[in-house]
Amino acid sequence: MAIGILLGNLVPSTGAALRKGEFVGVSLPIAIGLLVMMYPILCKVRYETLHLLLRHRELWIQIGVSFVLNWIIAPLFMVALAWAFLPDRQDLREGLIFVGIARCIAMVLIWNDLANGDGDYCAVLVAFNSILQIILFAPFAVFYFKVVSRSHSSLVVSYSKVATSVAVFLGIPLGAAVLTRFTLRPLVGEANYQRRFIRYVGPLSLIGLLYTIIVLFASQGAHVVKQITSVLRICAPLIVYFFVIFGFTVLLCRKFGFGYRTSCTQSFTAASNNFELAIAVVVAVYGAGSGQALAATVGPLIEVPVLVALVYVLKWAKKRWQWDG
Repeated sequence: MAIGILLGNLVPSTGAALRKGEFVGVSLPIAIGLLVMMYPILCKVRYETLHLLLRHRELWIQIGVSFVLNWIIAPLFMVALAWAFLPDRQDLREGLIFVGIARCIAMVLIWNDLANGDGDYCAVLVAFNSILQIILFAPFAVFYFKVVSRSHSSLVVSYSKVATSVAVFLGIPLGAAVLTRFTLRPLVGEANYQRRFIRYVGPLSLIGLLYTIIVLFASQGAHVVKQITSVLRICAPLIVYFFVIFGFTVLLCRKFGFGYRTSCTQSFTAASNNFELAIAVVVAVYGAGSGQALAATVGPLIEVPVLVALVYVLKWAKKRWQWDG
């Protein structure tokens, strides 16, 4: 983050250069980083056994819990925080609401993997939320802006934009990972696939994550520093959102007796957001220089370090509570 901000402010041309190329509404360098960090994680998922998971009643209960947390509680809480912290700034408030209704379908795989969550269950939730993203994002946007917030701004969110973002940032790495697993694994065997292939491509996830953070901060560093007051106002509700939703989900899962790995996946899925979709939509609707775009951009700048910290908090809780499963 520090490297990115320094680059963005000490080398004035950095931001403009990184924003020159776009891929489905997102900066091309950021899009590359997102795709690179997703591929190795998805290669670890055991697609050949996913159909067996769907036969278990417990999985459908978990999916139901995830739906309530992701599509009812979390968006409502973000809207409430946006109004509580930013009653006088409609532009920043709208940007935060977009972040709240863009549920995570990509980065959660990174957090889940770092915290040793259930990778197979996470893959099921990612697929589930991807479908819901296409169906619910546009009507949720209209509902929260027009009905709940009574916004007078012209809002046009198309299903095609949402579907394209989901297809690109999940579909491309997912397709590549499925193809890799079903072609390479039978040729070399499960042991060699895990020991040789996954062992060497696995670090690309963290490299891609670090690269994405640097590029994200470098491309927006100057913009963020120039509007530091607005940024600080946006940070407060976001920090509250991530800690409260994550903490609430962890305690809820523990109260209901869920195992650590499942609870880990639930918690990071509920607390994470699809920032690439939120940024792409607000830039297309309001423009790159708008307050809405600033709020959507600050979203991942807060989410990334907070959720990295929560990975270690959850690992500490597992050890402290002797949480198994």
